[in-house]
Amino acid sequence: MVKGKHILLGVTGGIAAYKAAPLIREFVKAGAEVQVIMTRSATQFITPLTLSTLSKRAVIIEMFPPSPDQPAEQWTKHIELGLWADVMMIAPASANTIAKLACGLADNFLTTLALALRCPLMLAPSMDVDMYLNEVTQRNLEILKETGCHIVDPESGELASGLEGPGRLPEAPALLAAVEVVLARLHQDLRGKRVLVTAGPTQEPIDPVRYVGNRSSGKMGFAIANAAAQRGAEVTLISGPVSLRTPRNTRRIDVRTAAEMEVEVLKAFGTADLLVMAAAVADFAPVKPSQSKIKRDASDTDLTISLQRNPDILKEASAQRSHQVVVGFALETENGIANAKRKLAAKKLDAIVLNNPLDDGAGFGSDTNIVSVITADGSVDRLPKMSKFDVANELLDRVKPLLH
Repeated sequence: MVKGKHILLGVTGGIAAYKAAPLIREFVKAGAEVQVIMTRSATQFITPLTLSTLSKRAVIIEMFPPSPDQPAEQWTKHIELGLWADVMMIAPASANTIAKLACGLADNFLTTLALALRCPLMLAPSMDVDMYLNEVTQRNLEILKETGCHIVDPESGELASGLEGPGRLPEAPALLAAVEVVLARLHQDLRGKRVLVTAGPTQEPIDPVRYVGNRSSGKMGFAIANAAAQRGAEVTLISGPVSLRTPRNTRRIDVRTAAEMEVEVLKAFGTADLLVMAAAVADFAPVKPSQSKIKRDASDTDLTISLQRNPDILKEASAQRSHQVVVGFALETENGIANAKRKLAAKKLDAIVLNNPLDDGAGFGSDTNIVSVITADGSVDRLPKMSKFDVANELLDRVKPLLH
């Protein structure tokens, strides 16, 4: 998978920096072109000359030319390389660099390049066990995962400090295999396609502080948007209220109610090639929301709220389509296949994704999912438990032929 690919290898300061040398050899032997970027701290552990000799390219360390008489074009090199690369791996990735990337800092060439990427970013953390398990480091890794960054977990064992635990950088063959996995599932096969994705819940106000809603985290919809963007699509993500970061190269529109989502979906649908309706739109909304907070009655009289049906956004969009492929989601706790097939037929969908929140690994807020993809011809493809990002790619693999 790496043959003919352009790989950026970032090397940060840590004892495991010496492992960059055999990793470069693995990449080059497999037929890849490698550009190495080092932080200043990394040069304390291995020399740039070693890595430039193996990669057959000058190693980049500084953002600006070292002297006034040298060409000034290097200060835009991060843009050039961000477009050139098929994947960027930072190995080892120190706690310091991970923290910078999680905060969006660009204080050296490596972090600036990482912000300018249009390809997948992979991190292989390597540090002492207590640094790795520190709550701040773990939070920073979670932040980066939410933005679509691929994390190669460290191995456990004896560390340079003499302590035991997770923090060891995997050996070169394992890192090469991880890059191959990412490249294998991230084809640019959706380039030129416009993908519209909805995600998250909607909140239907009862009064200014209360609402009718559901427990959707939005993670599945965001994973679909992220996967489509990484495969080259022009992605618009319409999201209800969630606490997730926008995937890279994705246009995001935030809404709160089903009515607001309906407006934005129908506005964008006409120019879309694919609609994936992953949002958990509330089925009902209060008829007359109170304009002020409803106070608890001193007599403890029960409160009755009249509800009305929300618009069926998926059905409306499907009825208006010309060339679009339309995919829905069905959340069922019983008779899942039968109910999902009825929904697929009633709304004239091309496919529907069924999941059950009661299944272990498929609940609300989970990073994994267990789904069945049902297509208009009646076929049912049940997928095993996998990450939501992998589910997203499996789904796109199945609907891609319909786009052509």
